[in-house]
Amino acid sequence: MTVRVLLVDDQPLVRAGLRVLIADVPDLEVVGEAGTGAEAVRLTREVVPDVVLMDLRMPGTDGIQATRAITTAGGPTRVLVLTTFDDDEHVHGALRAGASGFLVKDMALEEILAAIRVVAAGDALIAPAVTRRLIAEFAHRPTPAPRSRALVGVTDREREVLTLVGRGLSNTEIADRLVISVATAKAHVARLFSKLGARDRVHLVIAAYEAGLVGVTGPEER
Repeated sequence: MTVRVLLVDDQPLVRAGLRVLIADVPDLEVVGEAGTGAEAVRLTREVVPDVVLMDLRMPGTDGIQATRAITTAGGPTRVLVLTTFDDDEHVHGALRAGASGFLVKDMALEEILAAIRVVAAGDALIAPAVTRRLIAEFAHRPTPAPRSRALVGVTDREREVLTLVGRGLSNTEIADRLVISVATAKAHVARLFSKLGARDRVHLVIAAYEAGLVGVTGPEER
């Protein structure tokens, strides 16, 4: 199946570059472009893309507001944030707004394409290096998120799995670390989604941080 992508960025050159990149890939298709958040919301309703590749800083309705509008509409579209992490203080807000993935603009093009496919498939996996920066951002905010989130109903094994998800490990890496099958690792992650009300792995990372299972140095403990 072809993954239908909506490009959202206020810089035409960025959109043009992404469009050319995706045009050479047989399983991805650009179905629209938007230069503002408001236009992104409107086009999402009209063309119903599988994935919106969303910039955060745009004039008028920004990427966070647009992400919230898209994800709360109840449609099948998922939002994948593409931003400059080092100078963007709104990443946490975007994830809270329902973004299913997180990319930085200096990532390799192949990684961006792979992330689009992952999000379209209903999953989200943050690379360990990005996870480290994400956790560090949370920890150094003037008003950091509380670290006492209750893990009601979470078993000891699920707590271990959540810790490893928070460190950026994939299901295969979790299985290797805990000496369990990949299917078992996936089952634990699925139960964590349900018990914690998490939308995807991105939000499990947030849950792991808020529960105090990982910190600024946590993702590096591999």
